[in-house]
Amino acid sequence: MIIVDSDEGLRIDSYLANKLEMSRSKIQKLLKEEKILVNGKSVNSSYPVKINDEIEIEDELEYEIDVEPENIPLNIVYEDDDFLIINKESGMVVHPAPGHYTNTLVNALLYRYQNLAGDKLRPGIVHRLDKDTSGLMIVAKTEKMLEVLSEMISKKEVERKYLAIVKGVIKNDSGTIDAPIGRDPHNRQKMAVTDQNSRNAITHFRVLERFQNNTYIECRLDTGRTHQIRVHMSYIGYPICNDPLYGKGKTTEFGQMLHSYSLKLVHPVTKKELSFEVEPPKEFKDELERLRNEYE
Repeated sequence: MIIVDSDEGLRIDSYLANKLEMSRSKIQKLLKEEKILVNGKSVNSSYPVKINDEIEIEDELEYEIDVEPENIPLNIVYEDDDFLIINKESGMVVHPAPGHYTNTLVNALLYRYQNLAGDKLRPGIVHRLDKDTSGLMIVAKTEKMLEVLSEMISKKEVERKYLAIVKGVIKNDSGTIDAPIGRDPHNRQKMAVTDQNSRNAITHFRVLERFQNNTYIECRLDTGRTHQIRVHMSYIGYPICNDPLYGKGKTTEFGQMLHSYSLKLVHPVTKKELSFEVEPPKEFKDELERLRNEYE
């Protein structure tokens, strides 16, 4: 998704050619095939872009860019010949996309590993985390392992747990949100609980602590839809704190208080059970401490 913030009045084919580092002819072809939409609608190549236009590009496009290896530090908590598990920091984009061609997890991976499985924009990526969601994620080293681990996730054979601080005080000690998620029909930049072009999504939550106006929870995923926990918690009236897209009120640069802290699976080759836990980042822990002190 690209939000136009400059070059108002420029033809869309020229605007995107500059933005995406693609040829104008390729852009024109994609516009004709309706693989590029502006505010949810198809336009022709001469359409003049306007400030705040939302340009959506089909996810599976193969962008004509070279993803360069970059020496970016990574926190690797486990590694063998088959896969690695990374503790991703908040603020790091997982894979290149319009507006984010450098400083991504993929750039860092390419610097360390020469022959990761998968396509050139998502090599080794078994599942992703949002830019401002921190914590554990799996990267496959081989084509076979990418296939096996992806299938394990779809079959719920990889247990993923998250920690989150939400707005509001949840009365129930636990609960399950079973509500389909798809693109928000009113805002293409967001996802939403909807029955239009949606997929099933299930999130389980458990209350860990309650504060004056907030709740500290653990979430477990049965499915892995885009923005799933953020959408589901907002849907039931308890949005993730500091979430710039689905939250309420002002937010800071840090982003949503959501952390992938626990990951469990049986190793596909050794059959050994693997279990990992990592603490949330400092900003998350500082917010927890502030809420505890405020509540006392």
